[in-house]
Amino acid sequence: MTATLTQHTYLPAADQDLARVYDFLAAHSERHGATVEPTYALIGSGPGERVEVPREIHEVLLHVVQALQAGKAVTVAPMSTRLTTQQAADLLMISRPTLVKLLEDGLIPHERNSSRRMVLLADVLAYRDRRRAEQYAALEATSVPLDDEDDLQEALAQMREARAAVGARRRN
Repeated sequence: MTATLTQHTYLPAADQDLARVYDFLAAHSERHGATVEPTYALIGSGPGERVEVPREIHEVLLHVVQALQAGKAVTVAPMSTRLTTQQAADLLMISRPTLVKLLEDGLIPHERNSSRRMVLLADVLAYRDRRRAEQYAALEATSVPLDDEDDLQEALAQMREARAAVGARRRN
């Protein structure tokens, strides 16, 4: 069977009984925890119609079931593991010139074939995760706990100091 690899969006159906599937998956996870190495399988309606699937496919299916159960639509879009600079920029939601600067600065590994740069999807996703972690750390560094009794001007001064410290670290 050859399926056409195109993007497809799945909408939650009102009559789907996803709660049973989700409850089964949650109960299975709770019952076995991390002590048992799980196996995952797709089972058909006929005898002998069973095929084991990798953990990654199980995680994808679990994510789809959770989203549909929450009333959300799910889009599945095949993507190459090697991206052009434009595809990588689109994935990171930045401009292509900004991505090229990241490549030239060595922040994202890339290959160069004649005049074209190619990046691995895994490298782009790893950069995105690192960048997100840095952003969360910066937010946490600039946060100031406030109590109802704190002086607002003092809290604002503390936030300015924290932002200045983060900016100084970034410049160094």
